[in-house]
Amino acid sequence: MQTPAASARHDPERVVAVVHALAARFGNRLVTARAVREQHANTTTWIANQPPDAVVFPQATDDVQEIVRICAAHRVPVIPFGVGTSLEGHVNAPLGGVSIDFRDMNRVLAVHAEDLDCVVEPGITRKALNEHLRDSGLFFPIDPGADATLGGMAATRASGTNAVRYGTMKDNVLALEVVLANGELMTTSRRAKKTAAGYDLTRLMVGAEGTLGVITSLTLKLSGIPEAIAAGVCPFPSVEACCNAAILTIQSGIPVARIELLDALQIKASNAYSKLTLPEVPMLFLEFHGSDASVAEQSKRFGEIAGELGGGPFDWAIKVEDRSRLWQARHDAYWAGRSLRPGAQAIPTDVCVPISRLAECVAATQADIAENHLVAPIIGHVGDGNFHLTLLVDLADADETKRAQALCERLVERAIAMDGTCTGEHGVGQGKMKYLAAELGEPALLAMRAIKQALDPQGIMNPGKIVA
Repeated sequence: MQTPAASARHDPERVVAVVHALAARFGNRLVTARAVREQHANTTTWIANQPPDAVVFPQATDDVQEIVRICAAHRVPVIPFGVGTSLEGHVNAPLGGVSIDFRDMNRVLAVHAEDLDCVVEPGITRKALNEHLRDSGLFFPIDPGADATLGGMAATRASGTNAVRYGTMKDNVLALEVVLANGELMTTSRRAKKTAAGYDLTRLMVGAEGTLGVITSLTLKLSGIPEAIAAGVCPFPSVEACCNAAILTIQSGIPVARIELLDALQIKASNAYSKLTLPEVPMLFLEFHGSDASVAEQSKRFGEIAGELGGGPFDWAIKVEDRSRLWQARHDAYWAGRSLRPGAQAIPTDVCVPISRLAECVAATQADIAENHLVAPIIGHVGDGNFHLTLLVDLADADETKRAQALCERLVERAIAMDGTCTGEHGVGQGKMKYLAAELGEPALLAMRAIKQALDPQGIMNPGKIVA
């Protein structure tokens, strides 16, 4: 059987026909300038930049349907694009094609405050949505750090700092509208909070990375803004102690909203980049949500756990501006890490393990980094067993590059051996395709390929990703 990826080879004649057809329909909303095309391919890791042949800016769902129909008629690939923050080559165009940039589809279509949900277009970012919701007393809690688009977050099944309390994108997307490979518009579900009607098409599309269809609207679950929010930092004698504190916090049933690990090297980088004055030791950044009384109780119980592990004191960020500055520093960790070694390429990667294996996995990874003389600060959403490395690599040094690549391989092998995953929230894209067989087994891959073949028989939907 011919695979979808094999059927969508780059053909210059087809591309010319598509570009002409799109230009006739969209005018100056179609761009073929090389600089713009390169901006719409991977730019944030060591995965090569593979630009599309053209970029088009739709303004409505009908536009997306027309783009897909034109591309389908000529068997030219379609690659959805939000703001390009993905890290595993998701937006690359290895077979050429058309990048659909959702910059202009960024509206809030409806807010149903009484039902705690809203409907948005895919190009709106999480910060813009929460600014829109601010006066309603509601917010959208998924916070991957970068100001990503909601469409991109759904496509990559994003997570982030609040996931330990509020879940990930798969838990907060109620329904989607998706343009399929033939240009038809599919609704995956309704606004009801639960359903038992048929296959769960919403969950199928969340995390599909644009390989099965193009998301054109999302119905999202909202949460009430907490009565009280308290945040702070707590130092520990070791990364292992940080992890053990996180494990005990979760196992004790403390409903912490955020619990983030930064190792000593990352604290050093964040102090310099974000103008902080934290002691350069492993730390947990924490945040508690609830009533004044519950927040006080949660923080007290956490402080007792930290003290048992040699941690503390727990330093509160009481003012809103101090809390915002603290979390902005956490969100800027990638850029702060890059400043540790100017001129080096930053290679971010992540894994996720059962929380009971977290301390063991992080400690082994730290030892691996040291033994191979690499620079790689560690951060992590440790409340759900997820942590990240930012390897700083001189790509001109072949030996160093080889050591860095080997470390990434061992990191994934270590996580899978602990019944974990090769990617907690970055997605598969191009970068982690090779690990899926070891993680899930061949029957699972065959099922994924069958779904891909059924929904995208020509292989035009973001080819070369996940199961190509």
